Amino acid sequence: MALAIAAVATALPCLAEGFRTKVIRIVDGDTIEVMGDGRPRRVRFAGIDAPESKQAFGSRARQFVGQQVFGKTVTVRSVGVDAYGRILGEVILPDGRSLNQELVANSLAWHYKRFSADRQLARLEDEARAARRGLWSDRNPIPPWEFRRLN
Repeated sequence: MALAIAAVATALPCLAEGFRTKVIRIVDGDTIEVMGDGRPRRVRFAGIDAPESKQAFGSRARQFVGQQVFGKTVTVRSVGVDAYGRILGEVILPDGRSLNQELVANSLAWHYKRFSADRQLARLEDEARAARRGLWSDRNPIPPWEFRRLN
């Protein structure tokens, strides 16, 4: 595992400042694949957790991400690398908006409070919940981390 983290860190030395890259694949509602150092790299969106593909709104989240970034050049502001060797980061759309924030604002992802104290994500989730939009329209939405634990 340490080798994988070291390989990503050395291959993309500009992680801390952010890097521009082309999105080549949508893995799911909170993970994309980009080209980095001539080969695919996975980027996991920091601070959020989107529904799993078999959950309500999982397909919608993935589709939304695809509409926003597939085939486009985005900026990734990395906050590190996770235990699976994926780059953790905020994905900035070509128009300057944060895709992480857009997913929460559009009720297609949870603010992942266990790993994030981001006040903007918390505010966006509170607003989406209050409006009962998207996944918050379900009577009892199951957070993805609980869904994964149960399945």
